Parts: sequence; C-alpha cells; structure tokens
Amino acid sequence: MQADRPAPRAKAPGKRERLITAAAQVFHEQGVEKTTLGDIARAADVPVGNVYYYFKTKDQLVEAAIGAHAQQLQDLTALLDQLPTPQDRLKALVGGWVGQRDLAARFGCPFGTLASELDKRDDGLDQAAATVMRLLIDWAERQFRAMGHDDARDLAVTMISAYQGMSLLTNTLRDPDLMTTQGARLQGWIDSLA
Repeated sequence: MQADRPAPRAKAPGKRERLITAAAQVFHEQGVEKTTLGDIARAADVPVGNVYYYFKTKDQLVEAAIGAHAQQLQDLTALLDQLPTPQDRLKALVGGWVGQRDLAARFGCPFGTLASELDKRDDGLDQAAATVMRLLIDWAERQFRAMGHDDARDLAVTMISAYQGMSLLTNTLRDPDLMTTQGARLQGWIDSLA
C-alpha cells in the first residue's frame, strides 16, 4: 500500500522565463527606451549579471517580449476558439479587453504601446511587432468569415482599430469607463453583424 504523497507542484518559472515576463511588463509600464536591464532584473528578481547570461542586449529582451506576446495571443485565441460561435468568440475578446480597462487607463494596450514605440525604429523589431498584430487581425478575420462576411478582412481591421483607439483614449484620458462604454458599443456592433 502506498503512502499518500502530496500532489506535485507546478515547476516555478526559471530565470529566463521570469526575465521575459518582467521585460514585457516593464516595457509596457515605462517603454523600451526608458527601461534598463537593471529595471528588468529587479522586476524578475534576478541579479543583473544573470541577465547577460540569457540576453546579451536589451534588443534580445525586446524580441523575447514580442515572442511572449505572440504566445499569449495564441493561447488566448485557442481558448476563445472553444466558444461555440464566432460572434461569441469576438465578443469574449472584447470582454477581455474591457476587463483590462484599469491597466489600459494607466499604461495603454500592452502590445499596442510596444508596437507603436518600436515602429519608430528601423531595426527589424518593428516588423516583428507588426507580425504579432497581424496574428490578431488574421484571427478576427477568420471569425468574421465564419459569420459569412465577404469583407471579413476589413471588418477585422475595423475591430482591431477600434480596440487600439479606445485603448489609446482610455490611457490618454485616464478613463477606464471609456473602455467599458466603447467595449459595449463594439460588442453591439458585432451583434449587428451576426
């Protein structure tokens, strides 16, 4: 007879994963240019010297943060894809955005602000960020196409543009209620297309 054993605990994230998570968070909160490797090391609770073991430059951390955003998006859309209808999926996406309204009021869209900042550069990171934005547009396009719309790409761009706009205004005006109101309007728009 076996003795009762405690359930195995989830493995804690390693230093590299903590650095990537911290980089994405700190870049969102203070921007890439203002962020130092020391800021990221502190947020990850990793000695600054260890950062260089995993990432030789801040740009490598930016690349890793972009990759983390892409993975989060893929995980989110896989979860949303389990909902029964494309209308439900799109509305749930908007609901998730509205659920982050306080964060958006303080710092803006986690990925949109990064993409906007990187667009001012010409080192390839701008294109890496654009690729992630395209993933979201492509997913939304598939939902609108499944709803029977021939102009699915245009509708997807309209939806993502509306989100980026409401996120920017929510941040600029420091008004989370704006995201709530505009999110409800966006969900109503989705319903009108069903």
